[in-house]
Amino acid sequence: MNIDAEELVTWRKSSYSSGEGGQCVEVAVLPDVVRVRDSKDVDRPAIPVVAAAWATFVGFASQ
Repeated sequence: MNIDAEELVTWRKSSYSSGEGGQCVEVAVLPDVVRVRDSKDVDRPAIPVVAAAWATFVGFASQ
């Protein structure tokens, strides 16, 4: 039995997401990297971001 690694990733949708088709992202937090993808086009490759850079971004965005 082959398990696709993608199936093991837990994606979380932005809390600003609506059911009305708004523009949103999903993130999957892994030990060293955060993967970011378009929630409306999940078949496209996710963008990998170094976890420390993501933490800096989130800290800046939440100010």
